[in-house]
Amino acid sequence: MLSAPTADYKFLVVKLALRPMQLPDMNLLPALDALLREGSVTGAAAELNVSASAMSRTLGRLRRVVGDPLLVPAGRGLALTPRARELQPRVEAALAGALAALQPPAPVDIAGLEREFVLRTNDAVTVVLGAAVTARVAREAPGVRLRILPEGEEDPADLRDRVDLDIGSLPELPPDVRSEFLYEHRHVAAVRAGSGRARDGGPLTLAEFTSVPHVTVSRKGRSRTVVDECLAELGLSRQVLATVPTHSAACFLALESEVLALLPGEYARHAARVMPLELLEIPLALPTVALGMAWHLRLDSDPGHRWLRAVVADAVRAMTAADR
Repeated sequence: MLSAPTADYKFLVVKLALRPMQLPDMNLLPALDALLREGSVTGAAAELNVSASAMSRTLGRLRRVVGDPLLVPAGRGLALTPRARELQPRVEAALAGALAALQPPAPVDIAGLEREFVLRTNDAVTVVLGAAVTARVAREAPGVRLRILPEGEEDPADLRDRVDLDIGSLPELPPDVRSEFLYEHRHVAAVRAGSGRARDGGPLTLAEFTSVPHVTVSRKGRSRTVVDECLAELGLSRQVLATVPTHSAACFLALESEVLALLPGEYARHAARVMPLELLEIPLALPTVALGMAWHLRLDSDPGHRWLRAVVADAVRAMTAADR
């Protein structure tokens, strides 16, 4: 029994079937359309701005390709054959389709857009940008749905088919992925308001920082971060009491325990507006963390996706202006 054709074999069959030598000259299509509509070599030549003799030669080529005379003498003029009349609506549709395919896309009607966008980000970004983004989507494009996936084991290949927009700290990206910088954040320490760790706005000393148990956030469960590297350079260390996967979990631990929760600044300020938390500057020269958004090249010129990227960028600008 013969095995099923492989993908490579099928590709070879299709490639051989579409060899240029076997394809008709598509430049003949406008001439055929003009001849069938005008029913006249002279009229078709005038419409396409060519000489009558050139159009007559084109008609000869068309007769050989189609296998039909198409136009035949009828009194002092020409008449379409039955085959020509059969072809006329198909030629008009084919030419209209080809012209439409070669036109730039019409401006997208955002208000009438029916689409789901898949975004991937962490809970901190969702909290600080989510309300502004979803409010604008609901106002401008009620037919759009946002599906937000959590960060995990990110693979840039996901942007090719699974994820429309990645927002976060972006790794090195392949050449078929586009990206845009959004903002930078610095981490701060959050403690329960009124606790013995709160300093009433006073600076947190290194001694205090290292004497209090810490809660860190890592979706991969890593307890050692750049904080530990900075402390090690000073000959110091800290106690990491817990490593949790989300920033909201760190906030609730800080609310109910005598710990420091290390959080991105924008998220911490947002959380402190709705939770009894006090924020303290970390007494280390920690580097800032750059966040951006990334998407696949296939979506770079997509009108709906460009609108979504603008919505996210505008939400970032509003957020950073409010935090100044």
